[in-house]
Amino acid sequence: MNGRTGRRRMIALTGALAGTMLAGTAWAQTAPPFSQLLRQAEASPQVAVLEADVARAEGLAEQARARPNPTISVYGENFAGSSPYGGFGRTETTLQYNHPIELGGKRSARIAAGRAGVAAAEARGRDGRLAFAWELARAYGAAEVAERRIGIAEDEVEEATADLNVAKALVGAGKEARLRQLQAETELNTLRAELETAKANRTAALARLSALAGATTPYTGLSDSLLDRLATRPISGPLDPMQTLAVRAADAEREAAARRVDVQRRAAVPDLTAQVGVRRLEQDNATALVAGVSLPLHIFDRNRGNIAAAKAEARGAEARLAAARLEAQAEANAAVAMVAAADARAAAAERTMSTANETYRLARIAYEAGKSPLIELLAARHGLGVARGVVLDAAAARLDARASLARLSGVTITGEPVQ
Repeated sequence: MNGRTGRRRMIALTGALAGTMLAGTAWAQTAPPFSQLLRQAEASPQVAVLEADVARAEGLAEQARARPNPTISVYGENFAGSSPYGGFGRTETTLQYNHPIELGGKRSARIAAGRAGVAAAEARGRDGRLAFAWELARAYGAAEVAERRIGIAEDEVEEATADLNVAKALVGAGKEARLRQLQAETELNTLRAELETAKANRTAALARLSALAGATTPYTGLSDSLLDRLATRPISGPLDPMQTLAVRAADAEREAAARRVDVQRRAAVPDLTAQVGVRRLEQDNATALVAGVSLPLHIFDRNRGNIAAAKAEARGAEARLAAARLEAQAEANAAVAMVAAADARAAAAERTMSTANETYRLARIAYEAGKSPLIELLAARHGLGVARGVVLDAAAARLDARASLARLSGVTITGEPVQ
């Protein structure tokens, strides 16, 4: 029986038993399908950071609507001095209310800047979620690739074991030298070592996926194949690089920076403080009103440094937007080309695999019949192993290409839009 087919049946049987007998544990240890895993990862630290950034911007926007607080002051005059002010008979006590009045549209500028800050944070959040979905897809694919490499290694160990048994039989019959058996044993030991390495790589890949998804219990396997879902070319519309989430986020950052420049310019306008109070005149046993207006003199501090810093920040945001547009255009062209190349590579790898399978089958028949040396059988099996790796590498490259194209399109690798 073919080794890969037998192993798949065993995996399916094991999964069914685990789902029936240990359903809770299995779900805790097995990564769900990618779309479900992405939804569950909403509680991961990476997503929590993005949500916190949006909440921070919303808090700042709320604070921007606040008006300056008034003050109340109480003070006394003309007491505890020299005669005739030695006592409290001539004391003048004033209770005063001071109300600051913002001029120059400061509050409206702050509110506009706060709204722009929220929009920028939300745009960054959407782009960050899309980047997280892209990274999670690559981690999921890497774990699946690592799992399949174990399958390839197990196939090669199984085939090398069968070849060793044939070599032993031929040596026992006197048709092969003892050296051929040692060569087959050496090959088998090498493949077993590669199998252990593949298992270690799978553990590392699953640990990486678990950490990225925010899972407290490390995954021990995958419940779905992301590589198989990408075997067919998805239907996608034209890609507009200028509408990618990265460009939108950079544009929102530029708008927010421009609003902050306006805030700093308006901050240079002096504010009035209106004053009204009640004064108690002890000597005359009378009460009188007091009123006034104060205006700061902007002689030394004209907010020039903050204005210059805000302008520099705005220039940087403009430059980042221009760079994001150029990068998006280049990435779009590259992504479309890479997807086409990956599909062609995968098709060519499948043809190579078919040829390598037939070559190994014929080499095995010839060796068992004593018509070819062991070296040819080992070379054919090595070629088959290489072909299997080529197929897997092509599938991994296709996943990376599709993930990059999906990211530029604003959707996950499985087609869900990012909110």
